[in-house]
Formats: sequence, C-alpha cells, structure tokens
Amino acid sequence: MSEVALLQIIGLLVVGTGVGILLFIRSKFLRVGGFVIIVLGTFSLLALGVPQMASLPPAIETFDITKVKTPDDLAGIGQKIFFSKGQCALCHSIGPSESARCPDLKGIGAKLSPEFIYESLTEPQAYIYLDFRHEGVPKEYPARMPYIHKNPIALSKQEIYSVIAFLQKMSGEPISIDVDDVLKMRDRDAMTVAAVATHGAAANAGE
Repeated sequence: MSEVALLQIIGLLVVGTGVGILLFIRSKFLRVGGFVIIVLGTFSLLALGVPQMASLPPAIETFDITKVKTPDDLAGIGQKIFFSKGQCALCHSIGPSESARCPDLKGIGAKLSPEFIYESLTEPQAYIYLDFRHEGVPKEYPARMPYIHKNPIALSKQEIYSVIAFLQKMSGEPISIDVDDVLKMRDRDAMTVAAVATHGAAANAGE
C-alpha cells in the first residue's frame, strides 16, 4: 500500500470520527470539535486527491558539438545552452527588462568582439562595467557575473563559443566563429590534460 493510500484511509477515519461525534454526542463542545475534525479531514482528503509528481533533479543535458556542420548549427546549440545548462537567462534578458539582474544582451554580438565576450565569461572581473551599452546612464545590477567555465556551471570552451555564436546571430551579425576551430578545441583540451597528467606523473616518479 502506498503512503498516499494509507494517508487517505487515515483521512477517512478522521472524517468518520467527526461524523460519529456529531451523530451520537450531545455535548456542544465535543460537537464543535467533531465539526472541526470533519473540515480538517475533508481538506486533507482533497489535498491527497491532487495528482502527485515525483520531485527529481533536472536531467543532465549533453550537446554533441561534433555533429555541427554550419555556423547556424553552432548558434542553435548555443541558444539551447544559453537557456539551459549555461543558466544565462536566469540573470540576463534579450531585450529591455526591468526585472533583469544583469545587463540586457540584445545586440551584444554586434557591439563586442568574440574575444572580448569570451574573456567576459571566463574572467568576469577583468573589466568591471555597469553595462556594455554606452547610451544613457549606466545601470548598476545586483548580480555578479560567475566564472562560466568553472563549477557549478562549468561550460566547456566549445560550449562557450557556441553561446557566442548565438549572441552574434540574435544580434543580426554574421557568425564569425569558425566551426572547424570549435571542433578542434576538444582535441587541444584533451592534449593539454594529457600533457599535464604526464608531467605530473613524471614529477612524482622523480621524487
């Protein structure tokens, strides 16, 4: 028997107890108590009748960049990362928004170079700006930009450049990110990790 079914049975017993008190007990105090029991038991049964959904952690999304053929494909993956794994939309808006916790990113791909955007994502404290736009009075935002390539977000270099490609596309700019360069990034990162591991093993052996 499930927990919900057991609780429903208990709720029915509680309601039944309240009905019994109203039918067979003459004391006003106890009858009021019986009425309260019926009301509480009824509300409990209604709550238990609502379909229950298991609370599960979000599924870990994977993005197969090796299947990317065109810059538009890359921007498409970047859009998915922007609104999911990258958690960008939690703070940034694309278009004016009074509720945004960080600068509006509409048109950022036309304003800033890919290199500068990459640095802003991986070294967010290198340059401190209130806003990337120049018109009007700069706005101070409450949230501080995290290091996007470190935990808990931990985007890979390929994923970061995919997001940059998306920012360029939604700004109406030609995508300047080279697909072949992005595809080669994984191999270069793997070689770097292997080299560091080999160097560490050699250093330990020499001790």
